[in-house]
Amino acid sequence: MGVSLSPPITWMKIRHSGYLERTPVGMNVRCVREPLLAALQSAAAVVPSRSPKPVLTNVKLEAEGAQAVVSATDLEMGIRVALDGVETRAAGAVLLPSSRVTAIVRESPPGTTFDIESDGTAVIVKAPRTQFRLPAEDPLEFPAVATFPEEPCYELTTALAREIVRRTVFATDSESSRYALGGVLVELAAGSGPAGSVIAVGTDGRRLAKMEGPVATAGGHPADGQPIVPARALQLVERCLGAAEQPVHLAVRPAEILVRSGPTTISARLVEGRFPRWRDVLPERSDATRVTVAVGPLLAAVRQAAIVTSEQSKGVEFAFEPGQLVLTGRSAESGESRIELPIDHSGSTVRIKLDPRFVGDFLRVLDPTATVTVELTDAQSACVCRTTDGYGYVIMPLAAD
Repeated sequence: MGVSLSPPITWMKIRHSGYLERTPVGMNVRCVREPLLAALQSAAAVVPSRSPKPVLTNVKLEAEGAQAVVSATDLEMGIRVALDGVETRAAGAVLLPSSRVTAIVRESPPGTTFDIESDGTAVIVKAPRTQFRLPAEDPLEFPAVATFPEEPCYELTTALAREIVRRTVFATDSESSRYALGGVLVELAAGSGPAGSVIAVGTDGRRLAKMEGPVATAGGHPADGQPIVPARALQLVERCLGAAEQPVHLAVRPAEILVRSGPTTISARLVEGRFPRWRDVLPERSDATRVTVAVGPLLAAVRQAAIVTSEQSKGVEFAFEPGQLVLTGRSAESGESRIELPIDHSGSTVRIKLDPRFVGDFLRVLDPTATVTVELTDAQSACVCRTTDGYGYVIMPLAAD
């Protein structure tokens, strides 16, 4: 985005104590419902429901010329969404109470045109046959929200950015005392040529998800980085991803990451702590038994086998036998299940007991028509699953009965 909106509001200059000060005198803009509602809804994901700083429950609307920016922050994350096609009658900035203004715009008919103005004491939101007068707070008290820097950055496709989030965030653990487990490690390497690589890893200590793919660079040669990005920030990124043809840009600072997709820029404070040595958990095992299974039928079988499991007996035994996979679940209070799934396997039988929730989480983020290769050595070693598009998943086994 990188749009400069300085000065942020229309100013009246006054002389005071030998210094020239600037005082806001109001703003007035006209915008259409649909882009305004989309921006307000994106910003609302960052607005805290409660905060020791009441000003943070607002979104900030800045306007100059034909563009306006809606921004929000909770001091950990920030978002800026550019609105094009805005008619600015008086440039400036105003704070809007997030929940109320979003409701006003949402409940208006499609195509409604809004006039938003401020006289310094109140915010007036007008549309045909409706008018709201809302309390106004000083926009100068609102914390600054970072803009995307004009410096070398990484560029990746929207499709890859979406898969990185979907395939790693679910494996994180925000409740762990190890803060690093509440984020996704994003290893960025620019490489020596025009193309580099990104590897994203999420883990909660019992399973690990890794997604990798190619990246390009823009504006120069950015430094390599290994930020740990909060899972919540990545979920917001996925929500705000634009059209498939729009690239996603990443810039990493010492304590912050910025992601730009179309009109939206998201900034987030990085997670502190040491991330586990994930490569030790995802080894290349030449002696492993490898079985390729279709995703859709395997997910259906896992869900069926898990029906009779309980919190006390939540494991499902996976028996990879010649020609079939047999899944067995049981619990004292619910009974026993046995599900047979034909597979292409001619080797010896390998058994392992896994948590069906962890297996299901992995399979649900894949295309049901795709296949996954399951790597096994014995009942005590990790089960490693891989796809052909750079995705790997590790599940630690449960103790056998």
